[in-house]
Amino acid sequence: MPTVAVIGGIGSGKTAVTDLLAARGAVVVDADVVARDVVAPGGAPLGLLQAAFGDSIIAADGTLDRAALAAVAFEGPEATARLNAILHPAIAVEMARRVGEAREHAGVVVVAIPLFRMEHRGSLDVDAVICVDCPEEVALDRLMTQRGFTRRDAERRMGAQISREERVALADIVIDNSGSPADLEAEVDALWRRLEAT
Repeated sequence: MPTVAVIGGIGSGKTAVTDLLAARGAVVVDADVVARDVVAPGGAPLGLLQAAFGDSIIAADGTLDRAALAAVAFEGPEATARLNAILHPAIAVEMARRVGEAREHAGVVVVAIPLFRMEHRGSLDVDAVICVDCPEEVALDRLMTQRGFTRRDAERRMGAQISREERVALADIVIDNSGSPADLEAEVDALWRRLEAT
């Protein structure tokens, strides 16, 4: 059974697709969950972040204050590079560990990874990349109506990502999520049959 990466821009419906795949029996390893877990109190990454950015990023309960970290880590390219140098290796190691563990217990393993890069194919031994795609106006509308973003904030976040065309070019399979939930369910059913056959 394969290991597949699910990618897509913000508002595309990546989570809906991974949830539907999980409901069919896939084990999902979510990069966003891993990114939160690696900065738990007591772990080396949190201590490195504190040393790099100061005590103000630690909340009263000893956990990472994400808003405080964002305020200092994204103030310029050097600070962002320092953040990435601490977090990316820790996330990569934990992702590889969880994917390897999932392969021992599951048929289809789904790696939900918003910031997918070509090197992830090798480092996570991904058999196929699935891009969840929809027109930018559809994604924009979802961000505003379902997630409460202002148009300006939604456009800014979308603009900070790689382009829709670049994401599609990385993919082996494209899931069209521009229609209804029933349309998406049918697309995922077809994908699941394809994955089970490999």
